[in-house]
Amino acid sequence: MTKILITGCAGFIGYHLSQRLLEEGYEIFGIDNLNDYYDPILKQARISQIPISNFQFQKLDLQDYDGLTKVFDEFQPDIVINLAAQAGVRYSLENPRSYIESNLDGFFNILEAAKQHEVQNFIYASSSSVYGNNQKSPFAEEDRVDHPVSLYAATKKSNELIAHTYSHLYQMTSVGLRFFTVYGPWGRPDMAYYFFTKAILEGKPIKLFNRGKNLRDYTYIDDIVESITRMIPNLDDLKPAKIAAQFEAAKSPYYHLYNIGGSRPVPVLEFVDTLEKVIGKKAVRKLVDFQPGDVFSTQADTSALESFINFKPSISLKEGLTKFVEWYREFY
Repeated sequence: MTKILITGCAGFIGYHLSQRLLEEGYEIFGIDNLNDYYDPILKQARISQIPISNFQFQKLDLQDYDGLTKVFDEFQPDIVINLAAQAGVRYSLENPRSYIESNLDGFFNILEAAKQHEVQNFIYASSSSVYGNNQKSPFAEEDRVDHPVSLYAATKKSNELIAHTYSHLYQMTSVGLRFFTVYGPWGRPDMAYYFFTKAILEGKPIKLFNRGKNLRDYTYIDDIVESITRMIPNLDDLKPAKIAAQFEAAKSPYYHLYNIGGSRPVPVLEFVDTLEKVIGKKAVRKLVDFQPGDVFSTQADTSALESFINFKPSISLKEGLTKFVEWYREFY
């Protein structure tokens, strides 16, 4: 039975992925620090939904390197999936230090622990935010990403650079996943779709930055989880012996990046229209100026993902929002 260590298992993506991989027959050790960036009760509720068969959980912060080492010593994972991070673009304007501590110090610790314990496969969450305000669309993995417009984006790009170094030095296969605006049941309350839903149901106004003109490539959580699940049994296909000829000399053949997105950018105004129809109630809209750290548009080129796992995210925005609103009403 393949053993997988998942960090951030009480988070939105980590919870869903843990559930799915347990169903697929993997043994999972999940860690999470259960911090209060958003309601810890929601995180605890997620954990309570995960079946205990073949699943272990420990409350642990990635900055605790001794604690991490002990987990590696006892569990001996075959694969590490790092989803733990301080999330959110706007919060990085308010509390930048937390991004350095979690996304840089924490990332280094988990990667170093994996190296010390000779883990051969390391998968980690990056972000579409690394593309900044690139004008070329859709965004492709080979595009330049050296102009981040938020500290959050800068830490995610830093993760990719550190992962490349470890891949090159220690022949560890690293797979960075650039997620595009993930949404769905059990989601993060700091995300727009979540607090828009809450505000609409309560009759409170919602702020639409850049007067709702921004475009986002929304990706339903099941498409994210399906993509990662398909990758895991095919990680050996990323080994250098099979793909070395495809790489330029300067790039480590152990280092890989994949966009995971819907490839269908939607204007925020259209997104709100769809959400209103799903809820059955009009929003009180407040159009405001552009928010520092935001990008105008995101769209994923997923051709590399499709080539690797023969899968493309496909769940429509209306279907995904319908499932989210149904969950929201039931949960609250």
